[in-house]
Amino acid sequence: MKNKTFLLILLCVCIVTVFPFLGETLFQSKGEPREAIVAVSMLQTDNWILPINNGGDIAYKPPFFHWCIAVFSTLAGQVTEYTSRLPSALAMILMVVCVYLFYARRRGTEVALVTALVTLTAFEVHRGGWACRVDMVLTLFIVLALLQLFRWQERGGRGFPYWAVLWMSCATLTKGPVGIILPCLVTGVFMLLRGRRFWYAVGKMAVIAVASCVLPAVWYIAAYQQGGEEFFNLVMEENFGRFMGKMSYESHVHGMHYNFITVLSGYVPYTLLLVMALPWAIRRLRAWQRPKHWWQSFKTYIREMDEARLFSLLSIVLIFVFYCIPKSKRSTYLLPIYPFLAYFLAEFLLGLSGRRSPLLRAYGVILSVVAFLPMLAFFLIKGGVVSKFIPADKAESSFGLIVHIMETTPIDWIHWVYIVLPVVAIFIFVKYVREKRALLYPVLGLVFTIYISLDSVYQPEVMNAKSDKPIAEDIRAQVPEGNLYSYISIDMMRYFTVNFYLDNRVLQFENEQPREGYLLIGPNDYESFVKRHTNYEFEEVYRSVKKSCDTKQPIVMYRFRMKH
Repeated sequence: MKNKTFLLILLCVCIVTVFPFLGETLFQSKGEPREAIVAVSMLQTDNWILPINNGGDIAYKPPFFHWCIAVFSTLAGQVTEYTSRLPSALAMILMVVCVYLFYARRRGTEVALVTALVTLTAFEVHRGGWACRVDMVLTLFIVLALLQLFRWQERGGRGFPYWAVLWMSCATLTKGPVGIILPCLVTGVFMLLRGRRFWYAVGKMAVIAVASCVLPAVWYIAAYQQGGEEFFNLVMEENFGRFMGKMSYESHVHGMHYNFITVLSGYVPYTLLLVMALPWAIRRLRAWQRPKHWWQSFKTYIREMDEARLFSLLSIVLIFVFYCIPKSKRSTYLLPIYPFLAYFLAEFLLGLSGRRSPLLRAYGVILSVVAFLPMLAFFLIKGGVVSKFIPADKAESSFGLIVHIMETTPIDWIHWVYIVLPVVAIFIFVKYVREKRALLYPVLGLVFTIYISLDSVYQPEVMNAKSDKPIAEDIRAQVPEGNLYSYISIDMMRYFTVNFYLDNRVLQFENEQPREGYLLIGPNDYESFVKRHTNYEFEEVYRSVKKSCDTKQPIVMYRFRMKH
């Protein structure tokens, strides 16, 4: 009964804190519209294998994520910010629920509930669940595969893990072979630590890995038939070239320290609590004996560790180490370790709560301040106080424009409720402190209300001011239909956001070489472009006031025609 109650609470929290806000923020970075436009291309051309988008590009990732967007958008009637982010949001919620069920059965319902809530509110997970990017869907399938493979091992490895194979197949169709490699790596090492023979473990994992390649192979073959060598080269570069550091362009190149930094920043706001607990951890370390004793204690700890805890620890360590190898590193690559980190963090939080630790009270006080300050800043902006301190020559800067838009944008009553919601959480926390009651859930309530205010009001207010959607609407007003053409000197850069809001109408000038039409270009690129195209006449018809969120330049539209 308690398990069902906690599961119902978790589902309600997920629904209330996620679904109402997915469409509040416009696209304002190149990553989201770049993925969404693939789904637009699928629906426009009815090509669900390898559609062409952004005027001549093929997608850099396999299509499962884009299929999901296309299906949801078909039901909704069009591709929107909401339908584009819905697959990531559903993936996050499904992952959190499955993690809860996994730990509830093995470690207790309260540990499982706190694990799920911490996972949901870790900054990196939260950001991934609100983004039109492939990473959260990939994370879901990797985590599901890991959990299914663990269940298979609980049964002594009997039978065949069909569900795990399906999840790994879906992961591969989302981002590539890493969706097979990581679950098999973790499970194989787990089998070895639990006494399985080396070649037995390798053989089992090899068979499972090969079975997981069957479904993806169908798409890869079909895509190769359409894309040929261009598709083959892209697959090799995105998967093997990226891992080996031999890409034709630098992509998120970082040192090993980057992964440590991103995990610490990705677990905000809980990182703060861990920093506050450092003095306690140092005292514990000093109580230990010589390094030799540490190693012996560690080996004993691993040998006697509960299987679910050991599997969680291996998932963290092996996936983290795996992503330290390639030169290309992004914070989102490490998302699969977040639910397992949350489990250990949940045990730590429950321990603090059970001891009525003053550390949890101090942490709650800091969160209360963090919850109050954005509201204060928002009121100051809405009241016109901030704009008075912006110099006249800075009024047209990015910051000045954002402040002006935020100041003049009206707020309806429901958003005012979201703004003051953290105040309610602060009052509840203070009440619990005075009554000397356990503080864990009031503290988690503070975290959730901060996120609700962020997602519903603060983030949309700031980010929408940066979006290129108004520029796209200005262009549409002058050129309501037909193709437009673009040129950007930076290789692989496109007007992703403008193209999305113009329904995939923007083609690449250099590919098409049209006789006449409209050109979108940045002022920094125009002079060199005109020198190369002296057989054209250009007339400026539009120039955006703000800079494009994609190119960081204003967008200028020229009417052009080829000279006779």
